[in-house]
Amino acid sequence: MSRNTLNTLKEFKISGSRKGKFYSLPALEKKLGINISRLPVSIRIVLESVLRNCDGQKVTEEHVKQLASWSATGARTDEIPFVVARVVLQDFTGVPLLADLAAMRNVASKLGKNPKNIEPLVPVDLVVDHSVQIDHFREKKALDLNMKLEFQRNNERYQFMKWGMQAFDTFGVVPPGFGIVHQVNLEYLARGVHNKTGVYYPDTLVGTDSHTTMINGIGVVGWGVGGIEAEAGMLGQPVYFLTPDVVGVNLTGQLREGVTATDLVLTITELLRKTKVVGKFVEFFGEGTRSLSLTDRATIANMAPEYGATMGFFPVDEATISYFKGTGRTKAEIDAFESYFKAQNLFGIPKAGDIDYTNEVSLDLGTVAPSLAGPKRPQDRIEIGNVKANFAELFVKPVAENGFNKKIEDLDATYTNTDGVKVKNGDVLIAAITSCTNTSNPNVLLAAGLLAKKAVEAGLKVSPHIKTSLAPGSRVVTKYLEAAGLLPYLEKLGFGVTAYGCTTCIGNAGDLTPAMNEAITKNDIVASAVLSGNRNFEARIHPNIRSNFLASPPLVVAYAIAGNVNVDLMTQPVGKGKGGKEIFLGDIWPTSQEIEKLLKFAMNAKTFKENYADVKGAPGKLWEQIKGVAAGEVYDWPKSTYIAEPPFFENFTEQPTAAATGITGARALGVFGDSITTDHISPAGSIKDTSPAGKWLLANGVLKADFNSYGSRRGNHEIMMRGTFANVRIKNLMVPGVEGGVTIHQPSGEEKSIYDAAMQYIGDGVPTMVFGGEEYGTGSSRDWAAKGTQLLGVKAVITRSFERIHRSNLVGMGVLPLQFLGNDSVQTLGITGEETFDLKGLEGEIKPQQEATLVIHRKNGETQEVKLLLRIDTPIEVDYYKHGGILPFVLRQLLAA
Repeated sequence: MSRNTLNTLKEFKISGSRKGKFYSLPALEKKLGINISRLPVSIRIVLESVLRNCDGQKVTEEHVKQLASWSATGARTDEIPFVVARVVLQDFTGVPLLADLAAMRNVASKLGKNPKNIEPLVPVDLVVDHSVQIDHFREKKALDLNMKLEFQRNNERYQFMKWGMQAFDTFGVVPPGFGIVHQVNLEYLARGVHNKTGVYYPDTLVGTDSHTTMINGIGVVGWGVGGIEAEAGMLGQPVYFLTPDVVGVNLTGQLREGVTATDLVLTITELLRKTKVVGKFVEFFGEGTRSLSLTDRATIANMAPEYGATMGFFPVDEATISYFKGTGRTKAEIDAFESYFKAQNLFGIPKAGDIDYTNEVSLDLGTVAPSLAGPKRPQDRIEIGNVKANFAELFVKPVAENGFNKKIEDLDATYTNTDGVKVKNGDVLIAAITSCTNTSNPNVLLAAGLLAKKAVEAGLKVSPHIKTSLAPGSRVVTKYLEAAGLLPYLEKLGFGVTAYGCTTCIGNAGDLTPAMNEAITKNDIVASAVLSGNRNFEARIHPNIRSNFLASPPLVVAYAIAGNVNVDLMTQPVGKGKGGKEIFLGDIWPTSQEIEKLLKFAMNAKTFKENYADVKGAPGKLWEQIKGVAAGEVYDWPKSTYIAEPPFFENFTEQPTAAATGITGARALGVFGDSITTDHISPAGSIKDTSPAGKWLLANGVLKADFNSYGSRRGNHEIMMRGTFANVRIKNLMVPGVEGGVTIHQPSGEEKSIYDAAMQYIGDGVPTMVFGGEEYGTGSSRDWAAKGTQLLGVKAVITRSFERIHRSNLVGMGVLPLQFLGNDSVQTLGITGEETFDLKGLEGEIKPQQEATLVIHRKNGETQEVKLLLRIDTPIEVDYYKHGGILPFVLRQLLAA
């Protein structure tokens, strides 16, 4: 703990005779004479961390005063060193991070230092939730069979995690089968306040999944960062960021009958995308916010990456305390939590006018209508009555306008696959109740169960060729669906429990039948998926399903029954029931009173306690049976296609070598358009046998049936660098009309995979650049999107704009992010990929956000100079870049200590 900065260490009463110490913001307000009470609640929680961790070195009194003086509309030049209370990982991002830590220990050992110097300084929890796939569904033992397959495929990864548990003192694992990281975080890992040597402080964190923001729903400040940045945070480095703008969202009114939290969050996502909140804090306030249940708040907070904000924050109030009681936290914990927030004047949802926000937007909850979002982006909301017309419109639009480039006469064409199944454009082939966004919310899950009950009773069915699944975010969900008597009805429609994990939403839907895949590709069918997820980017759900819609769980069931998105569920029947009677959506839609009556089953403290006691007590036979786990402080890397020693510390020296800042004679490895996601750059889903990664696996004796996914193989750089820019739907403008990870090698003019071209450029000593448009790097916080870019030899990425996490990840890997200025773009500058490029102006001492110059040498001999903005945003990022990235920087600090 820090010293008693500015004499703010005070005492507060908890309950009875219990007292605790805390760093008092009211005392700081008096000391500095600044009206801290008008600061956004989220800023005040960060301020407490800065105050408590003030050590005069990494965190100074000047930092405290700067943040306490936050101005709603001030210039954003101050860098905040934010020390978090803990770190949360999921396994796709956690395994490569653990591999990096293990590699750091190897370096320490080789240099004769104590490997134990490399140790997380804050608690780290890894939740295994991304590795299960929906291979089995619509069968009684689907859950059991899918888990057995998961353990077979991932045995080497799970052995590695178990090594980590015994090697690091502060590293814990929640084994497979408990649920999705964010829901487990919400229901179990988050403790409200922490107590260290009698000093209490609020729960804060960063996580290696962009949807870490779900935890904002219970008043916890936290957001997703790349594993690269999380690693630094684990090892004692503050998370650095510029003082943010804070957008206040004033919610008024109440949701109408029949409108769900999913409809609300899709509306908020659309609204805040238009408000442009990228890189900003969003904080909800007002009477409408008070009316929302805690789980509705968590649903909205979870979608912050989709509306582009760093956080979607809800202050602590009575609903938060009630949720803590209902989920089995102890009375002592709850008393300390409530007393602490009241002592800090942080308790309660602010009313309009209480807080100074950078700007405010309002939403009347009464205006929200049932909606879906799609077919390619979560911010593209469509009211349910417009889905049919929207699909028909996009069906004929060109791909450049988000369309499918088909002929209108093909819309109703029927094709028959080799299994004899008839299939049409718009047919729903995957219907999945999945994803942390919705499965943490009993209101929408009970609604899905009630709709299923009414549908079954009316005689409705779901076609057997539709791949249906229910993947709850927690085992508690199954318990309350059973207790409410709804699970049998979901099962009758095909929505039996198939997994506890992040499935369809991240591309773990499993495959369609060979006959269906063949029919889609042969006839160029635009098939659909409907899922209760948060991401629907191209090729994410399934490489052959091009139209993907996000919807509430009850709407997922409704569209599965209807069987096609080219149906207007507001005017046309969902299907025909008993006796051929037409059944409409209104006939089976549950009322709020029906849902309310069953909510008592969802908040049962005893159920939560018993469930999470098993994490340590009885984690499951499959986990207990993992054998051959290595021991010791230093990992002895076995031969494996899953886990390999990462190459980021090769040629490591205790003193940094000068970073090369001038680039000459560079070639374009890829030239891309707008909204290139981390899925495009580093896919998580299936590996094609004809791709560079697939060829490498085959050459290393892995059968195609055992390829698993890119996500599960993130512990092996050989796979991941070959998978970089390998998404089957990525469009490199250097190769017009072609989809997939290909490029033109220059000057030979040969068409090659991006990986092969990159290796040729590296072999020839030619530096490369990547060009992009707006919102480059949106999507999940994939380290490998930056790590793979670096391993392909890319020195700079030049775009119109960057997504927050990906930009910082590029810096963290020693790759220069640069932004076009004014109206400059790939298109206005006529960049085709045939040019060579120089980068000037970064020689000598780099300054954050300085200008640089791109020199374009065209094929015809012409030269053009273009000004760029360097997106190394903060002084600490300059240091990271000088050291060759954040990992060498932190390792040098630890070894020096």
